Amino acid sequence: MAKYMFLQYVDESKAPRPGTPELQQQIDAFARYLEEVQAAGVFLNGDPCQPSASGFSVTAHDGQAKTTNGPMHPQSPWLNGYFVLDCKDREEAGRWAAKNPAAKGGTVEVHPILSLM
Repeated sequence: MAKYMFLQYVDESKAPRPGTPELQQQIDAFARYLEEVQAAGVFLNGDPCQPSASGFSVTAHDGQAKTTNGPMHPQSPWLNGYFVLDCKDREEAGRWAAKNPAAKGGTVEVHPILSLM
């Protein structure tokens, strides 16, 4: 088995607003997905991310740190959450990515995790 990180990217301007039936549908879809990966025994970790405006980027050059509020690339899709799953191979990871609700309107980027321990 290998760990894979699933990064969920969506267009933040098209994300359902709080209190709408569309947001509740999205929450329900992710709850079902979470139940499915837990039942399959592959779930290791995962959480949603706050809106992109609450994030920040840090660079450090020549001993000087610089912090910039907001996303690193303002035109990039919003990283709205992540999952870490334990999959037997790339094909299984691809199947889980395709089932992720974020894949329906956005992109799920899958990264094999290099285990150092």
